[in-house]
Amino acid sequence: MPSLQVGATGSDVRILQRRLKAKGFNPGKLDGVFGLGTEAAVLAFQRSEALLADGIVGPRTAKALALVVDAEDPAAPGATVSVVSRMFPHTPLGPIKQHLPDVLASLSQAKLDDKPMVLMALSTIRAETEGFVPIAEGLSRYNTSPSGRPFDLYDNRKDLGNQGPPDGERFRGRGYVQLTGRFNYGKYGKAIGLGERLVRQPQMACDSATAATLLAAFLKDKERAIREALLAGALASARRLVNGGVHGLDRFTDAYRTGDSLIV
Repeated sequence: MPSLQVGATGSDVRILQRRLKAKGFNPGKLDGVFGLGTEAAVLAFQRSEALLADGIVGPRTAKALALVVDAEDPAAPGATVSVVSRMFPHTPLGPIKQHLPDVLASLSQAKLDDKPMVLMALSTIRAETEGFVPIAEGLSRYNTSPSGRPFDLYDNRKDLGNQGPPDGERFRGRGYVQLTGRFNYGKYGKAIGLGERLVRQPQMACDSATAATLLAAFLKDKERAIREALLAGALASARRLVNGGVHGLDRFTDAYRTGDSLIV
């Protein structure tokens, strides 16, 4: 998106105005005209964010507003709230509106904001947490023995880097990608700039922005293999690269194909 200032008009300005209003800085009419009301809202937002208050929406202000990945910005290949809601037919609009901007922002930051990878990310979320909310893994026969301590079957999983109790419960699956195991919490915590903090505070993986960043980092780590699978139309293989199996494949496939038909 080019820099915007007084006198600019068009769809980019309308996106800016909607984003300002959503952030609590009302620009007045959402008419696609960068006038004095929009300038005043930009100035107020810039001061709030300790940015240079020049009334011009350059790269730093645009990034702070997540303009390049706004839910209706073409830079996020048509992944609007309306489209995503059709990919998630059983999900209320509220969580989608709340969490979609974080997801798209993280994908953009990781340079994964083209159609196939956006669909991959959103379909992964559908498979893992249909409510479009980052969640912690629940108890099941696969992670907890009969009458056993919660997640005791994970405690000594060397492939996950776990070192015995309480690692199983502490590093259970979390977030949009269901990050699991001491090793992965350490690896991807460092990858997103948290260092060892994610190991010390694993519940952070369920924070909206952190979960979105972890999802993007996980997909980036497997990007080439995922792209090759998607190019071949091998959705099951793409799903396996994230999940290690085919859990949620029906939801993943439905979301991907629905999105593919709706996004140009």
